[in-house]
Amino acid sequence: MRRFGAKIGQGVRIKPGVRIKFPWRLTVGDHVWIGENAWIDNLALVTIESHVCLSQDIYLCTGNHDWSDPHFQLITAEIYIEQRSWIAARAIIGPGVRVGQGAILGLGSVTGHSLAAMTIYAGNPAQLIKKRTIREAIPEMIQNTSESLTPDSKFSVAE
Repeated sequence: MRRFGAKIGQGVRIKPGVRIKFPWRLTVGDHVWIGENAWIDNLALVTIESHVCLSQDIYLCTGNHDWSDPHFQLITAEIYIEQRSWIAARAIIGPGVRVGQGAILGLGSVTGHSLAAMTIYAGNPAQLIKKRTIREAIPEMIQNTSESLTPDSKFSVAE
């Protein structure tokens, strides 16, 4: 991926079957998980900050068509996913969406609108379910988590 222009951080896991249309329009932070068969249809820039989970079969689509134009001209807009967010399995994000820090988009949900930080959305179209709260972490848990995020050559991005 890096050889084709993608900017990929440390400890990134890209599982089998992931499709990325234009690697040179992709920026991924550290310790990001991209699950099996995820499709990043990046006609425009896609930015994924650190500690994000994109679950299996998600679809990020940066393009749409102008239905008022007789030629259906292509319209593109970037997608930006802030740190510590989770896009659950089979969820879809449309063009121009910004996912706020720590936001969650639930299983099979579809959004064409930005998601506020520290919130949980679900449904089609995705609706705000509730604010997200995080329990205080125990120091030992933090240590164990950071140790488990070391790169695994089988699934890490190759140079």
